Amino acid sequence: MQIMIKRIVLVVVALCVPQMVHAQGTTYISNLGQSSSGSDAVGSDSSLAIVFLTGPNAGGYSLNSVQLAMTVASGNPGSFTASIYSNGDPTTGAIPGSSLDTLTGSANPATAGIYSYTSAANFTFSPGTFYCVVLTAGTPVANGAYGWSLAGAYPDNPQDSWGDAALWHSSNGSSWSFGPYVPNVYPQFAINASAVPEPCISTLFVLGGLVLLWHRRSKKIFYRFPTEC
Repeated sequence: MQIMIKRIVLVVVALCVPQMVHAQGTTYISNLGQSSSGSDAVGSDSSLAIVFLTGPNAGGYSLNSVQLAMTVASGNPGSFTASIYSNGDPTTGAIPGSSLDTLTGSANPATAGIYSYTSAANFTFSPGTFYCVVLTAGTPVANGAYGWSLAGAYPDNPQDSWGDAALWHSSNGSSWSFGPYVPNVYPQFAINASAVPEPCISTLFVLGGLVLLWHRRSKKIFYRFPTEC
């Protein structure tokens, strides 16, 4: 019986390996390789958001990191935060809704470079859903501002049907407006995630068969050697 179980386990592993390999991290959307064409200010009175659409993977996508291209900050800003928000209004497809996860990373991206932000909560995106990356700070632009670098085009070659939309602004973090629209200007960012594999159907069938087989064998042994009273 033990030998048979081992053989079945080996078959299950062989069938599930392709799904395990598929779950490795991928950059699904990025324009970080493009040249910067300027920047937009981030402050407590100048929140910025970019909307993106996840792909169709049925198991969703586990967030690995959000990467942001930042320029040199002006003045003396502080308490920078990057968050994942829901999409607030499905009829427009672009207004941030409620905060879903505050990401972990530098709270002072004041020098030019690419900064990575991760989810301490192991956030998972649902398939085919709009989300927003929202940037803000704890100080008003009058005291200084962080600069989110802008590129001249949408992200290059998004993977697995992911996509993004244009930049949105807010002066108070609650009411948002589109624009003012500037042609060929898009914030520079990347989303790195892992496709969550669906449960291996073969595994479920095999495990169910093992349970039935073991139950049937146990009943035979019980009736063959009844316990003496």
